[in-house]
Amino acid sequence: MQKSGVILTGIKFAYLIVFFALLSGVFYLIIEQQAEAFSEVVYGVLILFVGLAGALCLYKASTSEKRQKIYMIAGFAILTVALFLVFSISGRLI
Repeated sequence: MQKSGVILTGIKFAYLIVFFALLSGVFYLIIEQQAEAFSEVVYGVLILFVGLAGALCLYKASTSEKRQKIYMIAGFAILTVALFLVFSISGRLI
């Protein structure tokens, strides 16, 4: 991989991390000054990355001809794990 490709990949991942942190409520914690709840933002970012991995598998299932079933099963399984994590962090699981 060329040096510009590595830099571009790093910028992409940094953008995703910042975007997911904003989605997870980092501004709310800053405004309310709740530093002890920062772990929930980290969990939210990780859950969003798990969901992104599942969505990428489903996308790959739509573009692949040989391994379409494998990607589809993996994508839905990963999205199910992400949904399970969302319910577990919200305290709605038994």
